[in-house]
Amino acid sequence: MTDFLVKTFIKDYQNTSDTDVRTQYGVLSSVVGIICNVLLFAVKLVIGLFMRSLAIMADAFNNLSDAASSVISFVGVKMANKPADKEHPFGHGRIEYISALIVAFLVIEVGFSFFKSSVEKIRNPQEITFQWLPFVFLIVSILVKLWMSLFNRKLGRRIQSKVMTATAADSLGDVITTSATVVSILICRFTSVNVDAFAGLLVSLAVIWAGISIAKDTLEPLIGQGADPDLYKRITEEIKAYDGIVGTHDLIVHNYGPGRSIASIHAEVPRDVDIEISHEIIDKIEREVGAKLNILLVIHMDPVETRDEQVLATKEKLRNVIAALDPALSFHDFRVVRGKERINLIFDLEIPFSYHQKDCDRIISQIGVLMKQIDPRYACVIDLDKSFVSVH
Repeated sequence: MTDFLVKTFIKDYQNTSDTDVRTQYGVLSSVVGIICNVLLFAVKLVIGLFMRSLAIMADAFNNLSDAASSVISFVGVKMANKPADKEHPFGHGRIEYISALIVAFLVIEVGFSFFKSSVEKIRNPQEITFQWLPFVFLIVSILVKLWMSLFNRKLGRRIQSKVMTATAADSLGDVITTSATVVSILICRFTSVNVDAFAGLLVSLAVIWAGISIAKDTLEPLIGQGADPDLYKRITEEIKAYDGIVGTHDLIVHNYGPGRSIASIHAEVPRDVDIEISHEIIDKIEREVGAKLNILLVIHMDPVETRDEQVLATKEKLRNVIAALDPALSFHDFRVVRGKERINLIFDLEIPFSYHQKDCDRIISQIGVLMKQIDPRYACVIDLDKSFVSVH
């Protein structure tokens, strides 16, 4: 069914790196969400009123909030595809995150509303009227929501959309909450124990949690999260595959919306190669890798020593010292400046985010002491760096 909808309504559906195609995916997800959730709301509301079940009515209005969320997502996706302008030179892609954040607050508000209603009904319980036909409709709604979850998850994976992934998780949460409602109805039917209000309480808490989860997922890129480890690996591997590149470091990815990223990275090149040749390689990498990964790629060129055996031996000694102190540490931009009585070892030391200032001072001191034990002339000149990659 998912593939049929995609092939029917999305032109050039395989070109998921294209922003227009991504927008079509977003529109399809939103329209399907609106239609399914409005139908589920209407059916569940009628069932809830007929059976006098607060849990079912809470679930119905949760579906209505999901429909409203799909409307907001639809508007957000369309606005996010607006081209860049003078005021927004990087485009409007982050509107998609803002719309998802609005959706999250709507979901949380619905959850709180029915939390209060459930508490009130616990104090003043009402009898539930059981009928098989409405009950069967609830089972059907579970199946519909399960399909919607799989539908959005599949689309989200195709275009790497956190918003769709969050929507899929929300639909799966609806499956769980509606299932809890069904269980409460069965308990009431066969044991005459009315747990409807308690089920409504659980449903409301699940709805609130879903809203908080969506808010967290959408706030992270707005606040400024590190580069995704998979993207980090792809970028670095693609760059290092080119002849003339010794290594890479200091990758930073700025996210301006799904499929709209700018990345900067330092690429190490042999210092004895003509600068124009290295520059030509860097330009080629920026064009080709940027196009392949659908990012705007900016590369800073760092010349490094690759032939001087003495420098390379000193670098290896430093590597062993740093690895012995803390395997989580790494270094780059290593240079040696020799004097008559002093040899400066200049490099950047990458430290974990868990390091405090006292840890930094300690590690710098230890490196300096250990390197002087190897050669009293060594003097370490260290700049501290931190990784800009997310830890999953």
